[in-house]
Parts: sequence; C-alpha cells; structure tokens
Amino acid sequence: MSSILSNFGAMIALRTLKGVNTELTDVQTAVSTGKQIGTAKDNSAVWAIAKTMESDIAGFRSIEDGLALGEATVAVASAGAEQIVETLTEIKELIVSAQSENVDHDTIQTDISAKVEQIEAIIAAAQFNGANLLSSDLDGSGGTQLGILASLSRVGPGGTVTASEITVNSVDFESSLDLTSNLTNITDTASAASALEEIETFLQTAITGAAALGASASRLSDQSDFVSKLADSMRLGVSAMVDTDMEEASARLSALKTQQELAIQSLTIANDAPRQILQLFRS
Repeated sequence: MSSILSNFGAMIALRTLKGVNTELTDVQTAVSTGKQIGTAKDNSAVWAIAKTMESDIAGFRSIEDGLALGEATVAVASAGAEQIVETLTEIKELIVSAQSENVDHDTIQTDISAKVEQIEAIIAAAQFNGANLLSSDLDGSGGTQLGILASLSRVGPGGTVTASEITVNSVDFESSLDLTSNLTNITDTASAASALEEIETFLQTAITGAAALGASASRLSDQSDFVSKLADSMRLGVSAMVDTDMEEASARLSALKTQQELAIQSLTIANDAPRQILQLFRS
C-alpha cells in the first residue's frame, strides 16, 4: 500500500543511512586516533582493563628508572672495590719484597703509605647521588642498606598492588679496610712478616666485598632487562585490546562508503515514490 501521508520506504532508507553514517564515523575516528576503544562508552570492560594495565606499565617505566639509578650506584661502588683489590695486591707485592734483609724498608713503607691513602681516597669518592656502598655511613643517615624498587605484583584484576625491593648491603670498607690503624709499619723483616699476614686478611675482605657488589650489579641488570621486557609485553597486550587494526579498518571503511552510496540512492528512490503516485491521478 502506498500513502501520501507516510513514506515508509523513505523512513527505512533514512534509518539505514543514519546507521551507515554512524558506523562510518566510528571507523573514521578509529583510523584517525589509532584506537578502536578510545573511551569507556566504546567498550567499558575492555577500557577498564586497558587503563589498569596502562597504569601498571607507567609504574614499571618508573621502576626501570629506579633500577638504572641503583645500577649506577652499585656500579660505582663495584668499580671502586675492584680498584681497591688491585691496590691491595700492589701493597702485598711491596710487603713480599720487604721480606728480604737487603732492601730499603723505609722506601717500601713510604710506597705502602701512599697506596693506603689512595685506598682511603677511593672509598671516599665511590659515591653516586649521595650513596656510598663502600663507607660505614651509606647515605649520611647511618644507613647500611640500599633498597631499590624492583617490581610490582597485582593479585586479581582490581587487586592490591604490592611493591618488591632488591636490597644491596654496604660492604663498609671504611671500617674493615682501616689499613692506617691495623697494618703494621714495615721497618725490618720481622715487621714485614706481620704485615704480610695482615694484608692477606685485608685482601680477602676486599675480594669478598667486591664479589658481593658484582653479584648485586648483575642481579640489578637482570631485573632491569626483565622489567623492560615485561613492560613491552604488557604494552603489546593493551595494544591488541584497544588499538585499531588498520587493515581491517581500511576494508571496513571502503565497504561502509559503498553502503552509504547505496543508502543515499535508496533514499532518493523512496522520496520519489509520492511523485509517482501523482502520475496515477494525472492519467
């Protein structure tokens, strides 16, 4: 039945055109922004998950910065400790040479004293951003441990976030390598023999401390790599949920433009129907 009061064909064509235009606008927005789900109204559940993960990713990026600072602090201390081990080895060589009777013990002691001062200078200088893992007072507040934020863990989609740390202990070379007070001055072969026993103890202490710092540096490096890879994986996960598949969007855009043209033609034909009815009365 045809009616001059209600053009049902035009109403259906118009509704179809509006639907196509709405979809076309959504696809064009997704292409221009790069996000299939950019707001909560697009898909509230996926949007909420994505935002939670994005906040965790931001946290892990901050952790990366903290780990880099921790790595640098430990690296400086580790380099200082290794240099101290080399200097102690040189002192040991001088003490061994002093075991002979026909050597200048005073000159050897002068060389040893200079190297002891060098060790003290290394200990004092081995700080980064105010933290010195070789001294008795790590941070100027009596601290003996350096806590470095290492990771975040979440239990459940909206669960509590827990932070975990890597603790690096000070090796306190300032106290344990007090050669000025605890290394016998060499004046003869007897004092050289005593100094040899003492320097061996100091050397082993320095080696142990340097090894501990090296292990901490390695752990921090591994953790930094893990956090970086974890953040990248999480970012890929978020991208898979909310980013626009450009190939699919391109195909959808072409299809919708075709549908739009057909809907416009249908609306034009439907709008012409009342004029065709008039032809019945003219004949």
